Parts: sequence; C-alpha cells; structure tokens
Amino acid sequence: MSFNNHARKARDMTLPHGLRVAQLRSCVQLYRPIGFHATLSFLEAQAGPYGRDERALLRALDVLEASRDAWHGELRAFDGVRRRAKGQGARQPRRAERNPYREMWWSGAPREGALHALSFLRDRGWIPMPVGDPLAADLNRCVVACLETGGAPGPEERHLLSECLRSLRNRRTSAAPQDDMTGRFRTQDLLRAARHVEIATTEHVSPCLSG
Repeated sequence: MSFNNHARKARDMTLPHGLRVAQLRSCVQLYRPIGFHATLSFLEAQAGPYGRDERALLRALDVLEASRDAWHGELRAFDGVRRRAKGQGARQPRRAERNPYREMWWSGAPREGALHALSFLRDRGWIPMPVGDPLAADLNRCVVACLETGGAPGPEERHLLSECLRSLRNRRTSAAPQDDMTGRFRTQDLLRAARHVEIATTEHVSPCLSG
C-alpha cells in the first residue's frame, strides 16, 4: 500500500485509534528520514503522545507529510542540477554533492532532526562504544560537543568530525565484505552517527551541499 493510502487511513476517524496509529507507523516504514525508531520518536517530540491522543496523531501525520513534501522538493531540485550538469558533460555527481536519493535527513528541519536522532541513538546505546577504538572515541567527542552546543561545536570539533568522516569512509571501503561483518556493522553505525553530527552542524542542507 502506498504512503498516501496509509496516511488517509491514519486520518480516518471512523477507524479505531490503535489501527490509525498502526497506519502512521506504516507511513514511517515508507518514509523514515532519520531511521524508523528515531523518526517515530521525533514525531512524538514534535506532536505529542499520538499513541493515545487524537489531535497529536493528526499533528504527527502533518509533521511527517510536511517533511516528505520538502524531501520531494529536494529530489526535484537535485534532478534539475543533475540535468544541467549532464548537459555540461558531467555524467556522474561530484563527491561533494549530497544526494537526497541516497542519503536522507529531516527535510524542512534538518538540524532539529539530526540532533534528535543523535540524542535518541546515544540514549539507547546504539552508537558503538569507544572502548579500544580511538576513532570511535573521537566521534564520541564530536557527538557530545554537538549535543551540548545544539549543533554549534567549536572549530576543533568540526575539524575532528571531518577527520572522523574521512577515516570511517576509508574503513568502510577497505573492510572485507565477509570476514568481519560485526566490524562492518559497527562502522556503518559510527558513520550514521557521524552524518547526523555533520548535518546538525551545517547551517543549511541542500541537495548540492558540500561535505
């Protein structure tokens, strides 16, 4: 079933509230810009306890749809940039171009969404611990600075974040695909957290953001 069909059922007040909440969760299965669980948590933070409150459920759906609409606008803008670039002979996106098809943030409120995602992941222990991993320790420092400053860490932490992103991408590329799956998953989790920090510390996120 499509996102719009699930959204329509979530708004249908003739249905039991629990079923409508399930329809909202199905919408999030299809559009989860900061991850399924973090997206649901952000919706509750923005809209209130939608699991038991009628108005909060409608607000949560409005918040999700507004972000999805903004994301579609970013996709259209990215497509326009790529068409123009291809007309000038650039067949592939530059490494610095942020591709909204491949990497997602909370469109319409990228900093707020990234900060919430970081707090959510940290509080649940879903960012790998830095024990025995200097790179994870450096990233943990960036996460703490980002959350403590509301997305405005100092230049030292910003430089450290750039180094963390570069090292994590190298680690992901060089990791053996079958020999160390635990290590690969750990790297992906660290990289996901690093990207949230990057987005939270960026003034404006757009499809052509340099990173």
